[in-house]
Amino acid sequence: MGVIKYLGHSFFEVTITGLDRSVKTLLVDPWVENPLSPVKLRDYEGRKVDYILVTHDHGDHIGDAVKLAKMTGATVVSVYEIAEYASQEGVKSIGGNIGGLLRIPDLEVVLTPATHSSSRGVPVGFYVKGLDMSFYHAGDTGLFCEMELIGEIYSPEIVMLPIGGHFTMSVREAVKAVELIKPKIVIPMHYNTFPVIQADPVLFKKLVEEKVKTRVVVLKPGEVFTYP
Repeated sequence: MGVIKYLGHSFFEVTITGLDRSVKTLLVDPWVENPLSPVKLRDYEGRKVDYILVTHDHGDHIGDAVKLAKMTGATVVSVYEIAEYASQEGVKSIGGNIGGLLRIPDLEVVLTPATHSSSRGVPVGFYVKGLDMSFYHAGDTGLFCEMELIGEIYSPEIVMLPIGGHFTMSVREAVKAVELIKPKIVIPMHYNTFPVIQADPVLFKKLVEEKVKTRVVVLKPGEVFTYP
């Protein structure tokens, strides 16, 4: 059984069964002490984390990745330039680029395009598949037509999409993204952290479920979704 815990902004903690049948803990875009977060950095002291996935190097996404990697022994996974930065900071890293599968033995991981900006390398999203679920965390992105290809090629069961606008898709564009990808589940993210990215997840849920069969799961920070 896969477990997804939403921790505010674009930060998720994911428990997934790896291809080697061991349970893996992943952190995605770990801005731990974001304004909506119910956890503190110290809560990860002594915890085992396997991988930290970073979509781009803006402070609200790379967040506490290096500190967490040092605390937990996790490996940072990101685009090549961010992984090199993490390595220079003294933590394990795997760097890749947009394309096919990364050489990670216990999970299927693919870096996907994202329409955004980044000081190091290019912004990306992540497709991840284990034995119990697959998910696509889109990172910070606007709408782009190739999302349909992500749906066709990888068929992610769960998708995390930004809906806050200004820096990313807003509700209108995110609804269209769901139509293109056609996942079973979509979880909205990157909204209501600041006034400039205010959005209504209930409206997003209503509009999506009027158009497609995808189920919208709105999580408050700290809430957990289990799959299947």
